[in-house]
Amino acid sequence: MYKLTSIALLCGLTVGLIAADTPTPPPVVQSEAGKKSLARIAQLGGLALEVAQNDKHLEVSYLQIDGKWTDEPLVLLKDLKGVVHLNLRGQPVTDAQLVQLKPLTELTHLHLEKTKITDKGLENLKGLLNLEYLNLYGTAIGDTGLANLEGLKKLKKLYLWDTKVTPAGAAKLKKAIPSVDVNLGIEDKPEPKKEEKKPDTKKDDKKKPDTKKDDKKKPDTKKDNEKKPEDKKKPEPKKEEKKPETKKDDKKKS
Repeated sequence: MYKLTSIALLCGLTVGLIAADTPTPPPVVQSEAGKKSLARIAQLGGLALEVAQNDKHLEVSYLQIDGKWTDEPLVLLKDLKGVVHLNLRGQPVTDAQLVQLKPLTELTHLHLEKTKITDKGLENLKGLLNLEYLNLYGTAIGDTGLANLEGLKKLKKLYLWDTKVTPAGAAKLKKAIPSVDVNLGIEDKPEPKKEEKKPDTKKDDKKKPDTKKDDKKKPDTKKDNEKKPEDKKKPEPKKEEKKPETKKDDKKKS
Protein backbone atom coordinates (compact mmCIF):
# COMPACT_ATOMS: atom_id res chain seq x y z
CA MET A 1 0.00 0.00 0.00
CA TYR A 2 2.85 2.37 0.83
CA LYS A 3 4.40 1.82 -2.62
CA LEU A 4 1.10 2.42 -4.38
CA THR A 5 0.54 5.63 -2.43
CA SER A 6 4.03 6.87 -3.33
CA ILE A 7 3.49 6.14 -7.03
CA ALA A 8 0.17 7.98 -6.98
CA LEU A 9 1.80 11.01 -5.35
CA LEU A 10 4.59 11.03 -7.94
CA CYS A 11 2.08 10.85 -10.79
CA GLY A 12 0.11 13.73 -9.31
CA LEU A 13 3.22 15.85 -8.96
CA THR A 14 4.26 15.08 -12.56
CA VAL A 15 0.87 16.08 -13.94
CA GLY A 16 0.98 19.25 -11.88
CA LEU A 17 4.42 20.18 -13.20
CA ILE A 18 3.32 19.57 -16.83
CA ALA A 19 0.24 21.71 -16.32
CA ALA A 20 2.38 24.45 -14.81
CA ASP A 21 4.75 24.39 -17.79
CA THR A 22 1.89 24.54 -20.34
CA PRO A 23 1.08 28.18 -21.04
CA THR A 24 -2.60 28.94 -20.62
CA PRO A 25 -4.11 31.43 -23.05
CA PRO A 26 -4.69 34.82 -21.46
CA PRO A 27 -8.33 35.59 -20.76
CA VAL A 28 -10.10 37.48 -23.53
CA VAL A 29 -12.61 40.06 -22.43
CA GLN A 30 -14.40 42.07 -25.08
CA SER A 31 -14.95 45.78 -24.56
CA GLU A 32 -18.27 47.45 -25.23
CA ALA A 33 -16.97 48.46 -28.66
CA GLY A 34 -15.96 44.86 -29.29
CA LYS A 35 -19.41 43.56 -28.35
CA LYS A 36 -21.00 46.04 -30.75
CA SER A 37 -18.65 44.86 -33.49
CA LEU A 38 -19.66 41.25 -32.86
CA ALA A 39 -23.32 42.18 -33.20
CA ARG A 40 -22.66 44.08 -36.41
CA ILE A 41 -20.64 41.23 -37.91
CA ALA A 42 -23.64 38.95 -37.35
CA GLN A 43 -25.92 41.49 -39.05
CA LEU A 44 -23.65 41.54 -42.11
CA GLY A 45 -23.87 37.76 -42.36
CA GLY A 46 -20.45 36.97 -40.91
CA LEU A 47 -19.58 34.56 -38.13
CA ALA A 48 -17.55 35.24 -35.01
CA LEU A 49 -17.21 32.19 -32.77
CA GLU A 50 -15.05 31.26 -29.80
CA VAL A 51 -12.27 28.78 -30.57
CA ALA A 52 -13.28 26.48 -27.68
CA GLN A 53 -15.33 26.45 -24.50
CA ASN A 54 -12.27 27.20 -22.40
CA ASP A 55 -10.70 29.52 -24.98
CA LYS A 56 -12.37 32.85 -25.71
CA HIS A 57 -10.19 33.64 -28.73
CA LEU A 58 -12.21 34.25 -31.87
CA GLU A 59 -12.63 32.73 -35.31
CA VAL A 60 -14.10 35.25 -37.74
CA SER A 61 -15.42 34.20 -41.14
CA TYR A 62 -17.00 36.29 -43.88
CA LEU A 63 -17.71 33.44 -46.30
CA GLN A 64 -21.44 33.89 -45.91
CA ILE A 65 -21.59 37.51 -47.13
CA ASP A 66 -23.22 37.56 -50.58
CA GLY A 67 -23.96 41.25 -50.91
CA LYS A 68 -21.74 44.14 -51.93
CA TRP A 69 -18.29 43.94 -50.31
CA THR A 70 -17.16 47.12 -48.51
CA ASP A 71 -14.48 48.18 -46.03
CA GLU A 72 -16.82 47.76 -43.06
CA PRO A 73 -16.35 44.01 -42.40
CA LEU A 74 -12.61 44.54 -41.93
CA VAL A 75 -12.91 47.86 -40.09
CA LEU A 76 -15.02 46.12 -37.42
CA LEU A 77 -12.10 43.81 -36.57
CA LYS A 78 -10.01 46.56 -34.97
CA ASP A 79 -12.32 46.69 -31.92
CA LEU A 80 -12.19 42.92 -31.36
CA LYS A 81 -9.76 41.26 -28.99
CA GLY A 82 -8.31 37.81 -29.47
CA VAL A 83 -8.96 37.25 -33.20
CA VAL A 84 -6.74 34.29 -34.14
CA HIS A 85 -8.51 32.91 -37.24
CA LEU A 86 -9.76 35.05 -40.11
CA ASN A 87 -11.37 33.65 -43.26
CA LEU A 88 -11.86 36.02 -46.23
CA ARG A 89 -11.90 33.34 -48.92
CA GLY A 90 -13.67 34.27 -52.14
CA GLN A 91 -14.39 37.88 -51.16
CA PRO A 92 -13.12 40.71 -53.42
CA VAL A 93 -10.62 41.94 -50.82
CA THR A 94 -8.19 44.51 -52.23
CA ASP A 95 -4.64 45.49 -51.30
CA ALA A 96 -5.85 48.72 -49.71
CA GLN A 97 -8.34 46.86 -47.50
CA LEU A 98 -5.61 44.65 -46.06
CA VAL A 99 -4.41 47.68 -44.09
CA GLN A 100 -7.21 46.86 -41.62
CA LEU A 101 -5.42 43.62 -40.68
CA LYS A 102 -2.34 45.32 -39.22
CA PRO A 103 -3.78 45.50 -35.64
CA LEU A 104 -4.57 41.75 -35.66
CA THR A 105 -1.18 40.71 -34.31
CA GLU A 106 -2.62 37.59 -32.63
CA LEU A 107 -3.65 36.06 -35.96
CA THR A 108 -2.41 32.49 -36.48
CA HIS A 109 -4.57 31.46 -39.47
CA LEU A 110 -5.44 33.68 -42.44
CA HIS A 111 -7.41 32.69 -45.55
CA LEU A 112 -6.99 35.03 -48.51
CA GLU A 113 -7.55 32.56 -51.35
CA LYS A 114 -9.54 33.73 -54.37
CA THR A 115 -9.27 37.40 -53.33
CA LYS A 116 -8.04 40.34 -55.43
CA ILE A 117 -4.82 40.99 -53.55
CA THR A 118 -1.43 41.37 -55.24
CA ASP A 119 2.20 41.57 -54.12
CA LYS A 120 1.64 45.09 -52.82
CA GLY A 121 -1.05 43.92 -50.42
CA LEU A 122 1.30 41.50 -48.66
CA GLU A 123 3.22 44.47 -47.27
CA ASN A 124 0.38 44.81 -44.75
CA LEU A 125 1.08 41.33 -43.34
CA LYS A 126 4.65 41.99 -42.20
CA GLY A 127 3.59 42.63 -38.61
CA LEU A 128 1.55 39.43 -38.20
CA LEU A 129 4.43 37.66 -36.48
CA ASN A 130 2.25 34.90 -34.97
CA LEU A 131 0.92 33.78 -38.33
CA GLU A 132 1.27 30.00 -38.82
CA TYR A 133 -1.10 29.35 -41.73
CA LEU A 134 -1.56 31.50 -44.84
CA ASN A 135 -3.58 30.56 -47.93
CA LEU A 136 -3.02 32.66 -51.07
CA TYR A 137 -4.42 30.18 -53.60
CA GLY A 138 -5.81 31.71 -56.79
CA THR A 139 -4.39 35.21 -56.26
CA ALA A 140 -2.04 37.42 -58.30
CA ILE A 141 0.83 36.93 -55.85
CA GLY A 142 4.32 36.52 -57.33
CA ASP A 143 7.91 36.09 -56.17
CA THR A 144 8.20 39.80 -55.31
CA GLY A 145 5.36 39.58 -52.81
CA LEU A 146 6.87 36.63 -51.00
CA ALA A 147 9.72 38.84 -49.82
CA ASN A 148 7.21 40.52 -47.47
CA LEU A 149 6.67 37.21 -45.68
CA GLU A 150 10.30 36.43 -44.87
CA GLY A 151 9.99 37.90 -41.37
CA LEU A 152 7.10 35.59 -40.39
CA LYS A 153 9.28 33.01 -38.68
CA LYS A 154 6.37 31.05 -37.18
CA LEU A 155 4.82 30.38 -40.58
CA LYS A 156 4.35 26.64 -41.13
CA LYS A 157 1.86 26.28 -44.00
CA LEU A 158 1.75 28.46 -47.13
CA TYR A 159 -0.53 27.59 -50.06
CA LEU A 160 0.28 29.14 -53.43
CA TRP A 161 -1.65 27.09 -56.02
CA ASP A 162 -2.56 29.00 -59.17
CA THR A 163 -0.39 32.00 -58.38
CA LYS A 164 2.55 33.62 -60.19
CA VAL A 165 5.07 32.27 -57.68
CA THR A 166 7.87 30.23 -59.25
CA PRO A 167 9.79 27.33 -57.69
CA ALA A 168 12.79 29.66 -57.40
CA GLY A 169 10.75 32.20 -55.43
CA ALA A 170 9.40 29.48 -53.16
CA ALA A 171 12.92 28.17 -52.54
CA LYS A 172 14.09 31.67 -51.58
CA LEU A 173 11.34 31.95 -48.96
CA LYS A 174 12.18 28.47 -47.72
CA LYS A 175 15.72 29.63 -46.98
CA ALA A 176 14.40 32.55 -44.94
CA ILE A 177 11.87 30.34 -43.08
CA PRO A 178 13.19 26.74 -43.01
CA SER A 179 10.15 25.47 -41.10
CA VAL A 180 7.58 26.61 -43.69
CA ASP A 181 5.90 24.10 -46.02
CA VAL A 182 5.35 25.91 -49.32
CA ASN A 183 2.73 24.21 -51.48
CA LEU A 184 2.73 25.28 -55.12
CA GLY A 185 0.36 22.53 -56.21
CA ILE A 186 2.96 21.29 -58.73
CA GLU A 187 2.48 17.67 -57.67
CA ASP A 188 -1.04 17.77 -59.13
CA LYS A 189 0.14 18.66 -62.66
CA PRO A 190 1.78 15.33 -63.75
CA GLU A 191 -1.54 13.47 -63.46
CA PRO A 192 -2.49 13.95 -67.14
CA LYS A 193 0.43 11.66 -68.08
CA LYS A 194 -1.59 8.74 -66.79
CA GLU A 195 -4.24 9.49 -69.40
CA GLU A 196 -1.67 8.88 -72.16
CA LYS A 197 -1.79 5.18 -71.36
CA LYS A 198 -5.36 4.98 -72.63
CA PRO A 199 -4.27 4.35 -76.27
CA ASP A 200 -2.74 1.08 -75.04
CA THR A 201 -6.15 -0.09 -73.97
CA LYS A 202 -7.50 0.92 -77.39
CA LYS A 203 -5.02 -1.44 -78.99
CA ASP A 204 -6.57 -4.24 -77.02
CA ASP A 205 -9.94 -3.06 -78.28
CA LYS A 206 -8.69 -3.35 -81.85
CA LYS A 207 -8.31 -7.06 -81.28
CA LYS A 208 -12.07 -7.34 -80.98
CA PRO A 209 -12.47 -7.58 -84.80
CA ASP A 210 -10.70 -10.95 -84.51
CA THR A 211 -13.74 -12.20 -82.68
CA LYS A 212 -15.81 -10.89 -85.57
CA LYS A 213 -13.72 -13.05 -87.92
CA ASP A 214 -14.84 -16.02 -85.89
CA ASP A 215 -18.38 -14.82 -86.40
CA LYS A 216 -17.81 -14.87 -90.15
CA LYS A 217 -17.41 -18.62 -89.93
CA LYS A 218 -21.14 -18.87 -89.27
CA PRO A 219 -21.94 -18.84 -93.01
CA ASP A 220 -20.11 -22.20 -93.19
CA THR A 221 -22.80 -23.65 -91.02
CA LYS A 222 -25.35 -22.23 -93.46
CA LYS A 223 -23.64 -24.10 -96.27
CA ASP A 224 -24.16 -27.25 -94.28
CA ASN A 225 -27.79 -26.31 -93.98
CA GLU A 226 -28.00 -25.87 -97.76
CA LYS A 227 -27.15 -29.54 -98.18
CA LYS A 228 -30.38 -30.47 -96.48
CA PRO A 229 -32.45 -30.00 -99.66
CA GLU A 230 -30.40 -32.80 -101.24
CA ASP A 231 -31.63 -35.10 -98.53
CA LYS A 232 -35.20 -34.08 -99.38
CA LYS A 233 -34.70 -35.06 -103.07
CA LYS A 234 -34.04 -38.73 -102.18
CA PRO A 235 -37.57 -39.67 -101.16
CA GLU A 236 -39.13 -38.03 -104.28
CA PRO A 237 -41.77 -39.33 -106.65
CA LYS A 238 -39.57 -42.32 -107.58
CA LYS A 239 -41.63 -44.48 -105.29
CA GLU A 240 -44.78 -43.13 -106.91
CA GLU A 241 -43.52 -44.13 -110.43
CA LYS A 242 -43.51 -47.76 -109.36
CA LYS A 243 -47.26 -47.69 -108.88
CA PRO A 244 -48.05 -47.83 -112.62
CA GLU A 245 -45.86 -50.90 -112.85
CA THR A 246 -48.05 -52.70 -110.39
CA LYS A 247 -51.04 -51.86 -112.59
CA LYS A 248 -49.42 -53.58 -115.57
CA ASP A 249 -49.05 -56.73 -113.50
CA ASP A 250 -52.72 -56.58 -112.74
CA LYS A 251 -53.54 -56.52 -116.45
CA LYS A 252 -51.56 -59.68 -116.97
CA LYS A 253 -53.62 -61.39 -114.37
CA SER A 254 -56.70 -60.59 -116.34
